[in-house]
Amino acid sequence: MNIVAYCRVSTDKEDQLNSLQTQKEFFLEYAKKNHDTLVCVYADEGISGTKTKNRKQFLQLLQDAKKGWFDMVVVKDISRFARNTVDLLQSVRQLKALNIETTFLTANMTVLGQSEFVLTVFGALAQEESANMSKRVKFGKKANAEKGRVPNLVYGYDKVCGDYFNLNINREEALVVRQIYQWYTEDGFGAAKIANMLNERGIKTKRNCNFSQNGICRILTNELYIGKIVNGKQEVKDFLTGTREKKEEKDWIVTEREDLKIIEPEQFKIVQKIMQDRHRAFHLKHERQSNKHLFSTLIKCKECGWSYRRSVRTYKNTYIRWVCSGRNGRGADSCSNAVTIDEEEMLQALEKYFSQQIKDKDKLMQKIANEFVRKYKSQDENRERERGLNRDLQKCRKKRKKYAEMYADDLITKEELHKNIDGLLAQQKQLENQLKLIAFDSSRGKDIQWVMEQTFRTFEMPVRDLNNAQLKKLIDYIEVDREGNVDIYFRLFEPVCPNGIKSF
Repeated sequence: MNIVAYCRVSTDKEDQLNSLQTQKEFFLEYAKKNHDTLVCVYADEGISGTKTKNRKQFLQLLQDAKKGWFDMVVVKDISRFARNTVDLLQSVRQLKALNIETTFLTANMTVLGQSEFVLTVFGALAQEESANMSKRVKFGKKANAEKGRVPNLVYGYDKVCGDYFNLNINREEALVVRQIYQWYTEDGFGAAKIANMLNERGIKTKRNCNFSQNGICRILTNELYIGKIVNGKQEVKDFLTGTREKKEEKDWIVTEREDLKIIEPEQFKIVQKIMQDRHRAFHLKHERQSNKHLFSTLIKCKECGWSYRRSVRTYKNTYIRWVCSGRNGRGADSCSNAVTIDEEEMLQALEKYFSQQIKDKDKLMQKIANEFVRKYKSQDENRERERGLNRDLQKCRKKRKKYAEMYADDLITKEELHKNIDGLLAQQKQLENQLKLIAFDSSRGKDIQWVMEQTFRTFEMPVRDLNNAQLKKLIDYIEVDREGNVDIYFRLFEPVCPNGIKSF
């Protein structure tokens, strides 16, 4: 008789793979002993038995069965065939319809000639064993999370094999992480641009692959870089389908690890703010992040809200003009603004305005100083208040951790845990919001100080020598209406309508 064998291991660990090799040798001996011809051994490595669709070799077995290449399938144990009762019965019935026997050796059962009742019982036992295994895995993950479990592969860190709770900072990769944050916050580059820049330099990911936009976004949003390990954000809802569900923030397990910090928390907060602003700008204002050209995403259409885009035309001479991307991309019916802006005229007008500011340097310096004193004279008070809020926040986090440990040790019930943690979570949110307000005020104060130090140095530079990120530190946006009026809004000054900008 022509027979095939099927075997499976659920992990790709060395001991399991050795078990797989042992199973293959077992089937060779079985075929030889029973004077059968072993046509093929189908083996899935590192695959769970709860979902048939993920097992390529198993699906290949079913396809080959339709071709009539064998008369019997030999499986050592029902749990190796499937841990899902429904999949088990469907697969056996499919083989049975093709007049192919399925033999489970440990149960001494040949399906073709026996009732499905016994098979269903054995299948249900295998499924229940898988369910219990899922519970054990959840329990183990939770216990590890409370000890500060860290991920296996994170760019910027190395892990010693066998040490599940510690990471070491990789100095070379940490420099790349800091460069990514600097490019994003100071130079205004987007995630896709940063990925391309790293790939051009030949820098690879932890898995020796090219960087992608999504990969950069994960680096920019991973709190591990500020020394905070967050576990328990999701859990498996159904072990059979593998579907996951998000858990409430109060159920997250957070561990502070100062020794793992690569990025300062203040810089991390700035990144999150920039990402939120760019997301909002894209969905509400149809604005994509770009710093390719000097005026990219700076010129806005007052009529439709879309950004202006750069258009280069050559006829005897080269003309560079900016047009409404809404009208240009979607047609005249979508926007009534047909005004175009000549780039050279815009540059000349800005340089003229900046040179005028240099002449009024003393007056403008006094204006900025007065603004600084008026808004931020209470910085010392803010710093003292910030220290107090941070102390309260640390106490709040310690209490949350304490209640989580008490629940893990069965000292309190789940209801008592939620009752205590809910109040602490609300208090923590309130403290964090107050700290954000103080941080915002401090950052604005630093902005003004930076302006006092850098504005005139920037004004002395030709505008055409600046890059997009530098210009955006001075100009908030430039607005153009359908009548050809151009308003330039600086970050600290009144809107300006410079003469000399030609619209068409």
